[in-house]
Amino acid sequence: MWKSRKAQTANPTVIPGTLNAGHTIGTLAQAFIYTQVVEVEPVTLVGMIIAAVFGSWLGAGLVAKWPTQRIQLGMGLCLAAAAALTFAQAAGVIPGGGEAIGVTGVKLGIALFGNFALGVLMTIGIGLYGPCLLLVSALGMSPAAAFPIMMGSCAFLMPFASARFIRLGKVDPKAVVGTIIGGLPAVLIAAYIVKSLPLTAMRWLVAVVVAYTAFSLIMSARRNVAADAVTT
Repeated sequence: MWKSRKAQTANPTVIPGTLNAGHTIGTLAQAFIYTQVVEVEPVTLVGMIIAAVFGSWLGAGLVAKWPTQRIQLGMGLCLAAAAALTFAQAAGVIPGGGEAIGVTGVKLGIALFGNFALGVLMTIGIGLYGPCLLLVSALGMSPAAAFPIMMGSCAFLMPFASARFIRLGKVDPKAVVGTIIGGLPAVLIAAYIVKSLPLTAMRWLVAVVVAYTAFSLIMSARRNVAADAVTT
């Protein structure tokens, strides 16, 4: 079930499963912390969490069977789109959020579908946090309300997605353990020390990091395609 480290080294096909499994414990801690301190309308919160879980369960079965180039290209393109939207929101080009702590009607439908799609993308290795913050803000909700929604979504979807990746042998066990050891203390630091970081500054920082990662993945996918063409 768990493949050897040697067989998995530098194998991009295990990245999505490893990221999901490795960050599960830290995300559970985040969800516990933020659902206690930030108020969100219950129907919106629970509905978006359930939608994300269904999306991740569907996505894990599909992504685990994808070839290396498709995973790299998929991650790169989705991250590039997320970076562009984050830049736009940080610059004030698109709405930065309102004061609502929940949505109803058509907006609730959009929220549910959007989080379902983000649950699918989580299994590719695309973080849900940034896109979920954009989604919640675009619907006129308070950016603060995004924290329990996105952390609660990941806390529930990641165990389901991780279990499916593990059964399919698409994880690196040592990387998972290392991520857990490093991630849990970082969550506590982020929650209690750097939570006062201005939201706009955080958006600019996230946008730069995501854009760099997207560029790297797209270029890596292009190199792999070129290498395959040469060998064939």
